[in-house]
Order: sequence, then structure tokens, then C-alpha cells
Amino acid sequence: MEAVNFSLNFTLVELKRVNMPAVVANAMSTFREGNEESQPRNSQPLEYSGSLDSYSHNDLTPAIGTEYKGLQVADILELEQCDQLINDLAVTISRRGVVFLRDQDLTPQQMQAFGEKLSAVAGCPESSGIHVHPLTEDGSELGDQISVISSEKQKKGGGLTHQLSDTSRFASVGWHSDISFEPVPSDYAMLRIHTLPETGGDTLWASGYEVYDRLSPEVAGFLEGLTATHDAKFFHDEARRLGNPLRKGIRGSPLNQGEELEAVHPVIRTNPVTGWKSVYVNRGFTKRINGVTKDESDLLLQYLFNLVTQNHDAQVRFKWNRNDMAIWDNRSTWHCATYDYVEARAGDRVCSLGEAPYLDPQSKSRRRDLGEI
Repeated sequence: MEAVNFSLNFTLVELKRVNMPAVVANAMSTFREGNEESQPRNSQPLEYSGSLDSYSHNDLTPAIGTEYKGLQVADILELEQCDQLINDLAVTISRRGVVFLRDQDLTPQQMQAFGEKLSAVAGCPESSGIHVHPLTEDGSELGDQISVISSEKQKKGGGLTHQLSDTSRFASVGWHSDISFEPVPSDYAMLRIHTLPETGGDTLWASGYEVYDRLSPEVAGFLEGLTATHDAKFFHDEARRLGNPLRKGIRGSPLNQGEELEAVHPVIRTNPVTGWKSVYVNRGFTKRINGVTKDESDLLLQYLFNLVTQNHDAQVRFKWNRNDMAIWDNRSTWHCATYDYVEARAGDRVCSLGEAPYLDPQSKSRRRDLGEI
């Protein structure tokens, strides 16, 4: 295992040392928002090579979600064509929003290695790594970069679920994108469920591309000029309640540190893997649209949230089996767990970091790029 890890880490370093083409730096000067210290390394959307075509797969809805059977992440990491397969997985995940892999036989450490590799192949900045959650306990059994998602922990008052349970009894308040409160938020996240109830505990995802395409051109253009403030200050209260100090050091990127837990991002962002525009606000962490009045911000956010929660044809619902794994692109999806069970439900999550969110005014909508409108 040591030799395998060394090989993977060496390849990762080499991938991140690829010289950034001048066209990337020049293009970034025309982008809105973003941060020059955290730019994507790819100057154009990634291309799909067809290496995954031989695996059994099917799209679960027209807008979002693809399921693969017979594809093992642990095997991919050992194959000679590893980089090509991971490139095609990155393209598929970013285009389809979320990919489901059934019955995965891999360790949490292999998950982390795969998450690092996926993000690097997809063009993440050299400074981006695996995220360390602000509430991660020191000396965690699986390490700082692997989060244990556990219903037993949530019963003690953990995470977004506790914060939202005080304000609403609508299950839809749980829709969110991971760690959007960080200046450099997540590109990809993966979750493997190993303990689950006999029934219940499904997870839903929704497409940010599809929600963007449902905006009128006039409203879309207006929103493209706006930013929004995201914060997770409620984690301070949670850290005190749980008796764990907040992680104030570097959390996967030099730009993610300190105790502010607040960031400003464009309301509409471009996914560099696809070149498509997506709405980038979420009920869990987005508190205010900037540059408008509080009343206007509330109206705009509620409308955008409604587009997510009230359009079931922009969503996919996944019923887990033991050891299934989901991998999704946080830049252009939201997700929401379903708390309709009493038995234990647990899994491991790895969350890699991408670029500081930006909008390329020349990027397209998904439907327009695919010739659907």
C-alpha cells in the first residue's frame, strides 16, 4: 500500500506542476469575481475520450444523474489508463452533475487518493487539496481529510441539519452545496454509504445548469452581475456545543483559514470542466445577495431556492444500497438528505477543493451548448 500511495502522490504532484498556459492567465482577466491565487489550470472545457463506454451505465433522468455498474474505483487507480479513465469520469460527473457507482470495494484512504486524483486531472489549482471541515475533531480515526457522515452524530446536534431544524419543518430546507462558505469551495465530493436502514435515507441532487436554463434571459443577465455572501457562522455555536475547537488553520487551501467562515461568490458561476453556467446560491449557506436591498435579496433568493425545490424534473433521487458511492460536482449541483428513518446510517465523505468561483461572460448554458434551445 505504501508503494501505491507513493505512486499516486507522485503522479498528483506532476499533474499539478503542469505549466499554466498563458491563455488561462489572459482569459482570467476577463472573468468576473474569482481569485488570481486560485484559478483553474485548464483553459478549455475537458473533452470526453470514450474510455468509459464499455462499462454498463444509464442516465437516471434527462437533466441529471448517471449510474455505472461494474466500475470499481479501486481498480481504476491501478490501471495503466488511469488518467484517461479519471478524465472521462470528471467530464461525466461535471456534465451529468452526479454519478452513482454501485457496490464499491475500497478503503477510505483509496477514496481520498481518488478524490485527489480526480480534482487534479480536472484542472484544480495547484494550491487546492482535500478539504478539512471546520468541525473535524483533532485525532479523528480516519484523519483530517475524511469526514464521517453519521446519523448518530447528527442526533447529538451536528451540522447543517441541527441549524435548520430550529427554523423549519420543511425537508427541503436541507438543500445545499458543500462548503460554499469557504473562499475556495468544493469541486467534487464523494460519499460511500456503508451502514444504512432497511428503507429510507435516500439522497436527492438537483442540477444548477437546469435551474439556470429556466431563468429568462433578462433575469439571467441581471443575476450575472451580482454576488452573494455565504457563511457558516453557526459552526461556532456547534463547536462550543460539541466541545470541539473550530479548525482555524489551512483547510485544504491557503485561502481557507481563520474563523470567519464567510465568502463572497458570484450568483452565477462557470464550471471550468464543462464551460456551462450554473446558479450558485444555496439555502444552507447563502445569506444575502449583495448590491440590492435586503427585501430584494430575500425575494431573489426565495425564487432561486424555489426553482431548486419545486422542479422535480431537475432532480434525481438515489436509493442507496450498502457500499454504493456517489460522486458529484458541487459547482453545479445541490443535494439534500432525507431523514425519514430511525436506524443508523453512516458513510465516509471526501471533499476536494476546486477554484475560487468565477463567471466567464462568454460561457454558455447547458441547453444552448447541447443545441436544445
